Amino acid sequence: MRNFRFGLVLGIIIGVGIGVVSAMAVTWCIRYRRKRLDRSVNKEKVLPTTEKLPICVSGSHPGAVFSDSNICRDSPRTSEWSNMPQWLEGLRRKSVESACGIPKYSYKQLQKATSNFTTTIGEGAFGPVYKARMETGLTVAVKVLANDSKQGAMEFLTEVLLLGRLHHRNLVNLMGYSAERGRHMLVYAYMSNGSLASHLYYEHHETLSWNLRVQIALDVARGLEYLHYGAVPPVVHRDIKSSNILLDGSMKARVADFGISRQEKGNLRSSDVKGTFGYIDPEYISTLTFTCKSDVYSFGVLLFEIMSGNNAQKGLMEIVEFVAIGTEDHEGWEQIADPRLEGKFDVQQLNHMAGLAYNCVNPVSRKRPTMREIVLALSEIHKPMNSETYRAVVADTTFELDLKGTAGYSLTER
Repeated sequence: MRNFRFGLVLGIIIGVGIGVVSAMAVTWCIRYRRKRLDRSVNKEKVLPTTEKLPICVSGSHPGAVFSDSNICRDSPRTSEWSNMPQWLEGLRRKSVESACGIPKYSYKQLQKATSNFTTTIGEGAFGPVYKARMETGLTVAVKVLANDSKQGAMEFLTEVLLLGRLHHRNLVNLMGYSAERGRHMLVYAYMSNGSLASHLYYEHHETLSWNLRVQIALDVARGLEYLHYGAVPPVVHRDIKSSNILLDGSMKARVADFGISRQEKGNLRSSDVKGTFGYIDPEYISTLTFTCKSDVYSFGVLLFEIMSGNNAQKGLMEIVEFVAIGTEDHEGWEQIADPRLEGKFDVQQLNHMAGLAYNCVNPVSRKRPTMREIVLALSEIHKPMNSETYRAVVADTTFELDLKGTAGYSLTER
């Protein structure tokens, strides 16, 4: 009996001991997991982790994502592009394709293709541009990020991510990239006819005909329309200018240089103004807020540049405002025509194209047309001249052209 009692007491003690140890172990596990979770949360507050933001593109799968989320260098709030160091590290580690489906090339491959970087064909804010011949025989252009570039790794990242998701016949094709040895390079389809600026300002190029100028304007408008309506959320280019319009072998225009582009999500503010003097929306300068209508303003300046052959950074808009004083209804804009055209242009087309451009540069952004309306208007202006009449609607402006001689046009109030 005594042995039974002793065994019972011993069993109870052992059971209680095991229970206490088990409870302590469970408590320790719970506290440990909580600490790990707290550390994870605190780490995310210091360095946000990558999250995926959907970006729908015309002609692509709706499940495609535009990934990366960080605090943008020029914006005080969280932006869609962030965690740049992590992304660049990720790009360096990928050996075949980047996260956005763009092939990665080694430094040695591009060094060989450019004959040790001796085939320079241009220089921009990003850095030098080289003509390269790949092992497959394909000719491409290689942009190298200069060590002292005003742009930088963030702009490099932006181009890789954006152009990896956006595809349109009037946007430049990004064919690959390299991120090795501290050097960042972008590989583009080679545009054999160079930039629009070179054709407008350099005498060794043949003068662009009027019809070709209208076609180039329409190509650029379609590229911007795609950015504003083909991508969800819309993409604001922020640096539309003649040197960022490239011409292929058939003189088809493509929009290039997406280094400072951003997605339009609400009112985006900058801590400083980005863009090129002469093309920047004055409303953006005063409010530090950019929208798709900021691109519309820049496009309006570009239209006047195409028509006049005057440099936007050398007083073009002052000339435009001076000529505008003498315009009445749809007439009088022919004074702005490029002298190199030697009068070989359609006066009605020029007047209506100039009226459209003048609406685009309206100082009040809400009074400017959208890129979709601009494409409609330019498409009508570009129609064959055997049409009897055509009609285009641009924002609050409606104009009708009668190619036999009667026309009615009214500018939006400024």
